[in-house]
Amino acid sequence: MPPSPKRGELRAITSLQNERVKLMRSLEMRKVRRETGLFVAEGASVLVTARDAGWVPKTLAFLTGSAQTGVARALLEWAQAAGAECLEVSAAVLAKLAAKDNPQTMLASFEQRWANGPGPAAVADSAVWLALEAVRDPGNLGTIVRTSDAVGAAGVILVGNCVDPYAREAVRASMGSIFNVPVVRMAPDQFRTWSRTWRGEIVGTQPAAREDFRKAAYRAPTLLLMGSEGPGLSPELAAVCTRLVTIPMAGRLDSLNLAVATALVLYEIRRERLET
Repeated sequence: MPPSPKRGELRAITSLQNERVKLMRSLEMRKVRRETGLFVAEGASVLVTARDAGWVPKTLAFLTGSAQTGVARALLEWAQAAGAECLEVSAAVLAKLAAKDNPQTMLASFEQRWANGPGPAAVADSAVWLALEAVRDPGNLGTIVRTSDAVGAAGVILVGNCVDPYAREAVRASMGSIFNVPVVRMAPDQFRTWSRTWRGEIVGTQPAAREDFRKAAYRAPTLLLMGSEGPGLSPELAAVCTRLVTIPMAGRLDSLNLAVATALVLYEIRRERLET
């Protein structure tokens, strides 16, 4: 293995066998992300969000000659000042690191951040938190994190066996919001115990519920609990809800995409806060 570069040092990389390139490639695998605690974010606009949110990259890789001016140059200077490993890579190397669809010319690895479930005193009176049970689709999860950011939700709790929010597809779908929204992990039993300390309303969605989500008077602070794609809320988690609402539909389908359904209810809960 080659000697480690000095913090902030810029290195030219053309070999796919370079150890740092191999590590960034391996972060495609959930096992490696778990072992290293790292993940990859791609694209200058996403990295700007990370920078503005106070995150610091471990490694920054960019296409040779692409960071001489503008935003890309500013990001390189930010990474160097933060002591990140900065790799100026060939087109062949970048092709192995970047996403296959709409690849970007700059990407970086970061340390994952996991928040703790807030205690009663830490929850603002007007706060909205979102809990997701066993969400499986990374695109859905990333989109939901992005929507949570848009409505000003305080955080997202992943309950049970959920997809990794730091998977490339989830990070990409979040459009950088993964850097703005605290993410919590809880086992179902842990969540049920924690939910007993919630001092506001716990809202769940169910097709069989009688109350239209648009007509409910939501009591803050509000915890919105959404079930997984397909099965929806389990009976065990539906039982912790203080209010169950439904999203009415006039067509032949009996359910909505999880990200769409979550967005509808979040915006309704936050409607008064978002009025201009």
